Amino acid sequence: MREGRKQLGDLLIERNKITSEQLKKALKKQQESGEPLGQVLIECKYISEADLLKILAEQLGIEYIELIDYKIDLSAVAMVPQVVAKKNVVLPVGFEDGELVVATADPTNVFIFDDLRVMTGFEILPVASTKEDIMAAINNYAQTEEVMEEAIEEIEGDVDFQDVKAAAELAEEAPIVKLVNLIINQAVEDRASDIHIEPQEKDVRVRYRIDGVLHEAMTSPKRIQAGLLSRLKIMSDMNIAERRVPQDGRIGLVVGDRAVDFRVATLPTAYGEQIVLRILEKESILLKLEDLGFFPGTLERYKNSFSKPYGTILVTGPTGSGKSTTLYATLNVLNVEERNIMTIEDPVEYRLTGINQMQVNVKAGLTFATGLRSVLRGDPDALLIGEIRDRETAMIAIESALTGHLVLSTLHTNDAPSALTRLTEMGVEPFLIASAVDCILAQRLGRRLCKHCKEPFEIDGDQIRKMGFEGKDNKKYKLYRPKGCGKCNNTGYKGRMGIHEVMDVTPDIEDLTVEKASSDKIARQAIKNGMKTLKQDGFDKALAGLTSLEELTRVVA
Repeated sequence: MREGRKQLGDLLIERNKITSEQLKKALKKQQESGEPLGQVLIECKYISEADLLKILAEQLGIEYIELIDYKIDLSAVAMVPQVVAKKNVVLPVGFEDGELVVATADPTNVFIFDDLRVMTGFEILPVASTKEDIMAAINNYAQTEEVMEEAIEEIEGDVDFQDVKAAAELAEEAPIVKLVNLIINQAVEDRASDIHIEPQEKDVRVRYRIDGVLHEAMTSPKRIQAGLLSRLKIMSDMNIAERRVPQDGRIGLVVGDRAVDFRVATLPTAYGEQIVLRILEKESILLKLEDLGFFPGTLERYKNSFSKPYGTILVTGPTGSGKSTTLYATLNVLNVEERNIMTIEDPVEYRLTGINQMQVNVKAGLTFATGLRSVLRGDPDALLIGEIRDRETAMIAIESALTGHLVLSTLHTNDAPSALTRLTEMGVEPFLIASAVDCILAQRLGRRLCKHCKEPFEIDGDQIRKMGFEGKDNKKYKLYRPKGCGKCNNTGYKGRMGIHEVMDVTPDIEDLTVEKASSDKIARQAIKNGMKTLKQDGFDKALAGLTSLEELTRVVA
């Protein structure tokens, strides 16, 4: 919408972007330098480039877009040579009503639009975006397009997916190698935790899981599917001839200057093998417990439990809730020269210096239970069991704690109190559970609000209670909600943190366990003893501006 003929400075003052005094100083500097007023305001750091472009876009009656969130059409990108795009800081991003939509950092430069009209044969519909975002997109899409085109050109005709020899030869071709490297590098750069390579009927979809949510990264033609999948299987040391059953593998790479491991799994689907790569950055295992989102009081309760020389500590939660990360961070604290720490895991996700790690191998007869018996003969002071899955493993873990070992493990339950009843259901005697278990930590992973764009708002206690949280009547709460900006891929969130529930097994909890009390009754007693529930811990983090109620509802409620 046009803003009449108001001057740029007046509009910025109206939008509370600058003050009258700042405008006066900028006008004086403009007279001395001869630069455009907008450029002077940016140099003085009174406004950002995005602020300026939004106002200019309003003046000119065009749209301002965040390129990071914009679905860019590769066929539009291909309309303008890369050298022209870079020189003029413009990028065709799509088509609208027969016009070519072009992002520009200088919407007042009508001459480039005339040139693009002649060059492409399309009428031009300009949209405004920042120079930084446009140049990043040009480099990203130019590289992707170049690698993709090279891979397609190298593959003549359709490749028979059943021809193992052809697929293996294709996997070693330079374009396929470049494409795989591009996919992996981009995923690591985007802070993805997983890469999904998913064959579809007519193409191959690549998606990244970022902060727990999947985002589509690219689609590639069906004809390069055989080479792409074979390349990843060769890198993972898998059998490329076997496509009928799932396989597991591992890749170790240096991406940039970071050592990264990839846990790779294949799954046969209707259109070919799906491959999922779990990204395991070695830096993440060096995290301190303080970096995982614990509030000081909750962290102190947890630290007290593993500071004891023996006992069982259980971390519970669904798959992908960060249980392994918390346990590894705990091992980092326990890992001193005087202590022999041993683990049995399925699989060993991270290799830890100074810790003896064993991987389960069911085919060879090495299960958690059989492995534990051997591990206990290795004279451990502390023992990490990847997961308690059955009665036999649970019994050995409990007996180990009762005989002077510190045992850490995971269990799949929704909250901390349910872990005690779950062990009882497995067939472990309640009096043994009560004697051996010292602490249970339940956790979830929630997305952090982007600190650059989160928006404050007020909500009353009644509305909060309707959402399932504890709110007081006639009280206004100041909370925050996601907005979205270029720094968070326009999602409103950046990074994740833990939401925690720590339950100490006190004498009264022990008595309830022996009585085979329900998890609800145990929970009520734990709350009386000072336990903060997952919901309450999450709500306190929302009050602190770390996350939103919507995110808590997604992961906790």
